Amino acid sequence: MDFQDIIIKKRDKQKLTKEEISFFIQGVTDGSLPDYQISALLMAILLNGMDAEETAQMTMEMAHSGALFDLSSLPGFKVDKHSTGGVGDTTTLILAPLVASLGVPVVKMSGRGLGFSGGTIDKLESIPGFQVGVTEEDALTYGKTSHLVLMSQTDNLTPADKKLYALRDVTGTVDSIPLIAASIMSKKIAAGADGIVLDVKCGSGAFMKTQKDAEALAHIMVEMGQHVGRKVTAIISGMDQPLGMYIGNSLEVMEAMEVLKGNVKGDLLEVSLLLGAHMLLLAGRVQTEAEGKALLQQQIDNGAGIAKFRELLIQQGGNSAIIEQPDLLPLSPCSLEVRAEKSGYLTHMDTAKIGRASQETGAGRAFKEQPLDFGAGIITKKRLGDYVEAGEVLAVIYSATDKACASAAEIFQSALTISAEKAPLPPLVLNIISA
Repeated sequence: MDFQDIIIKKRDKQKLTKEEISFFIQGVTDGSLPDYQISALLMAILLNGMDAEETAQMTMEMAHSGALFDLSSLPGFKVDKHSTGGVGDTTTLILAPLVASLGVPVVKMSGRGLGFSGGTIDKLESIPGFQVGVTEEDALTYGKTSHLVLMSQTDNLTPADKKLYALRDVTGTVDSIPLIAASIMSKKIAAGADGIVLDVKCGSGAFMKTQKDAEALAHIMVEMGQHVGRKVTAIISGMDQPLGMYIGNSLEVMEAMEVLKGNVKGDLLEVSLLLGAHMLLLAGRVQTEAEGKALLQQQIDNGAGIAKFRELLIQQGGNSAIIEQPDLLPLSPCSLEVRAEKSGYLTHMDTAKIGRASQETGAGRAFKEQPLDFGAGIITKKRLGDYVEAGEVLAVIYSATDKACASAAEIFQSALTISAEKAPLPPLVLNIISA
């Protein structure tokens, strides 16, 4: 098969066959295709798209480019969750223990973050002693005993995706909905879950800025799930302000624990309950979203959720004393308060800028190998719609140096709009899409 013919075919807006897609992914995986030809096809896909069948085929080829995580020996319907990424988005650390506390297995592979803040694995690594490197054998054992595993992706999971992701990042081909969908779903399928709940973020702090684009991505991933025999539900949720009040790594662990203890309400809790309820729906544990949310709230109220989080910490070597003593978690030594420059209503947050402010503190990465400052980040004090007085504290910045605090504070301040008139609040949940 001549790969140049495949490039020309997609350049001319034609549909690729199963054999052509297989040849492409095999060449990516074994290194037989040069980067310049792979990049040319990626650009053709960006410009001309792929239909659901092509995308599903590429997803399955990518999923099978490495070893599959076989969860079949683990009893029950296994559920997973994926977020397309946001600011202050700590839902995994909340919903995973809650869902697992009801006997529904959650064996979740997560990655490290690149950009605004750390990923789930970075947050877990901010916990003293916590081990994210779990073998498949241990993961199956934990899944049977605690119903909960949060682990880093194994090295041999979807190697084709790793290569394609790196090339997309440097060739201007990131913004392709089929390529995004295939990247996300190939990892989820390879990780072995029976059902997947997707949190597709939409807004100023999300990759998808418009509801139309977010829904297009959601529809293609749900349809792809049907093609490959997985149950998939996608929630379109707003990212026009940080989801939680704490942004960082150890800071987000602190807030997640407070939510599990029942001490924090608001958007972070609401989205966690919603996503968790749909995980329970896919597993057949409940019949309605309302029933699922009520059941998860019950697990907060009766202490089962935080108890399951403690079990997770002990299981994977983390210091469980952080639950009673959150000051055992790292916190950067320098801090700076950001104060309101005038009185009025908080009417707009440029959430991407707030993410960049967090990155400036050291809580996020500008490049893949950059080490994180686990104790850095931002504690916000206000939400959209709140009235603030001039001089009132809007946020507290934490970083290793006063200079970094000052730089992050300047970015944070520029992200906020304070107006004399109150503005309508953006919706927290825009749509729910399922098969």
